[in-house]
Amino acid sequence: MSASSTARRIAATALAAGAAVSAVALPATAADRDHHRHPRVEISAVQADSPGRDNHTNRSLNAEWVELTNNTRHTVNLRGWTLRDNDGNRYRFRDVRLAGRSTVRVHTGAGRDTRAHIYQDRRDYMWDNHSDKATLRNGHHRTVDIESWGRGGHHNHH
Repeated sequence: MSASSTARRIAATALAAGAAVSAVALPATAADRDHHRHPRVEISAVQADSPGRDNHTNRSLNAEWVELTNNTRHTVNLRGWTLRDNDGNRYRFRDVRLAGRSTVRVHTGAGRDTRAHIYQDRRDYMWDNHSDKATLRNGHHRTVDIESWGRGGHHNHH
């Protein structure tokens, strides 16, 4: 056997081993890519502009909301997570368990929290009707999702 055919066989073996390693790594990268498109929990809808006149009634304040959807099959506890606007106003979640494949609507005004509705208990509007950005961060201060609107703003996941 010549030296070049031995070298070729070693190279072929190394390539096969490399292919096996990258084949194992592929599902993880695909999962990572999918994770960026659909975060575990995402801002799925925003109603920044309450229908009717902005007259600061609790009813009007509660018609301003942000919806969060859990895209996993597992319950996610949102304790310590925050929802923030462009001006730095922030809402910190208490012990809120968001069941798998479910959505919770976070209202600006006052009310009694349920599984489907959470109330920030604010007396003033949080979201700018025309242009703002909602940022959802987890308990480790990592940005989970961003939704922006107005001034060329569009839905963008982080």
